[in-house]
Amino acid sequence: MKKAATIRDVAAQAGVSVSVVSRVLNDTGPVAPEKRAKVLAAIDALDYRPRAAARQLSQGGSSTIGLLLADLANPFFARLADRVVAEARSRELQILLMTTQEDPHLEAQALDTLLDRSVGGLIGTPTGANVERWEKLASLDIPVTFVDRAINGLAQVDVVSIENVESAATATAHLLARGHRRIGLVSGPLDTTTGFDRVRGYEQALQEHGVAPDDRLVRPVPFRGDRGADVVAQMLGLDEPPTSLIVANTAQVRVVLRMLFQARVSIPDDLSVVVFDDNPWTELIRPPLTAVRQPIDLLALHAVELIHARMRQKLAPGPRHVRVAAEFLERASTARVRPVSNRSERPCQ
Repeated sequence: MKKAATIRDVAAQAGVSVSVVSRVLNDTGPVAPEKRAKVLAAIDALDYRPRAAARQLSQGGSSTIGLLLADLANPFFARLADRVVAEARSRELQILLMTTQEDPHLEAQALDTLLDRSVGGLIGTPTGANVERWEKLASLDIPVTFVDRAINGLAQVDVVSIENVESAATATAHLLARGHRRIGLVSGPLDTTTGFDRVRGYEQALQEHGVAPDDRLVRPVPFRGDRGADVVAQMLGLDEPPTSLIVANTAQVRVVLRMLFQARVSIPDDLSVVVFDDNPWTELIRPPLTAVRQPIDLLALHAVELIHARMRQKLAPGPRHVRVAAEFLERASTARVRPVSNRSERPCQ
């Protein structure tokens, strides 16, 4: 692995003394404009990070883990953050938490900040962008573990996730076994591994049951915003609307349910519904929701175990991929498909 540049490396690259570099970094004394320009160019060329370099010179290394999550307004990530903090504290580690709000620009800024803060490792939920910045962390020997999602182009990074393909296939097969053939799917963006894999599991189950897919029933939407409600309304307005729906985008579950309630769609009489993730309220509402429960405790446990082991150099080189089985919980929001004449009239059509 490439070692972090030192202040001496910068001085040699710029052709100046260490003291000149120090004055430029700390703005503590006069430096000729030409020399200052050379120092700044060397810092940029070597990707010199003063705090990162100091960390590598320390005996014990950093005990701080950076935690870069997508969106704490999403209950899934809020609970994941809570469990990661608990697992870290049990190992006498500190957590520095930042969020991307699903914005690649904010993610880039956060990665630079965490690098400057000299974290000993990083647990992250990537947006799918900023591949070069993630690669830079690896080149500086900073361990990275992706949780929930991954970036397919970064094969050297440890990944902890649920079995997304299998979970989506199970949810789809559950509905197929109850006679549903028009099954809508609201997924995350297809440029995320969770979105792509859950669509793949859905299509796999349809194929195994001899059901032809209908692209109008598969609607990837962003994690933030209210697009989930819009695409479900569009599906229900089709000449042949779905008789069941899988909301495989956790962030859109409440948005979709609110739209169905406002449109007076009866669950499961008009529409059987399966949701990904199992918030406490999903079994308290009427009807209780059939759900794919993501084992957040295990995701946090494995992520912290991996990053801590990497920080202590206790694992052999090579990426580890930990896939945790999700639990399928059948409740009252799914039922056998009913003839069209027996369903309530849908005002949204």
